[in-house]
Amino acid sequence: MRVCRSRIAGALRQLDDSIMPLRCVFCGTQTDRSEGRICSGCRRDLPWISNACARCAAPLAIKLPPGVNCAACQSRPSPIQATVAPLLYEFPVDAGLKALKFGRRLHYASAFGELLTAEMPRLAADIDALLPVPLHWRRQAYRGFNQALELCRPLARDFALPIMTSVARRRATPFQSGLAAVQRRENLRQAFVVHKTHGFRHVLVVDDVVTTGETTRQLGTALIMRGVRKVSVLAVARAA
Repeated sequence: MRVCRSRIAGALRQLDDSIMPLRCVFCGTQTDRSEGRICSGCRRDLPWISNACARCAAPLAIKLPPGVNCAACQSRPSPIQATVAPLLYEFPVDAGLKALKFGRRLHYASAFGELLTAEMPRLAADIDALLPVPLHWRRQAYRGFNQALELCRPLARDFALPIMTSVARRRATPFQSGLAAVQRRENLRQAFVVHKTHGFRHVLVVDDVVTTGETTRQLGTALIMRGVRKVSVLAVARAA
């Protein structure tokens, strides 16, 4: 019976591939299931970050010793335990993320979600919940979706992790892009409210891009004040 089911599943996958083959979101080349939604050529050409601060994921010229953070994290300690953002926010990553957020091209969420799934082993194994960075309800209603939630879905499925829905953005803050660091800090002060933590101990905040880290810093502070012990961050890209 098990062999029969396996053959049926394989036949259905072949039929699906023949009718609607997977294609690379960047170049349109047909891919196989081992490649996913980004072909091996485009994957090699993506702007991968070689060295980064383990706490904020800021790109660095050299690799720091274990336990040593970048100068910015040393001068202003963060509540975030670790941040993983494998790609620079440069072309074609920035174009893909903008198409997802502002153009409703949700197929990019599946592609970037595959990249995030591959990065999960770099984080601590005791993560017990996912938190997509929340949008204010008016912005989400206008956009129709939260891109961070869409990036969370493959992680929740593949790692059997719950998605927190009890955190809200209480103020409709202006867009962070174009703001200086101090303005970003003031823009997000007390912007988030944590209604419940459900006893989660290590929450993974998921977002599309980390710019200065102020959004995740404010979220981490709010979570820890409500009893969460550790907060880490996983994002597609990090601004240089």
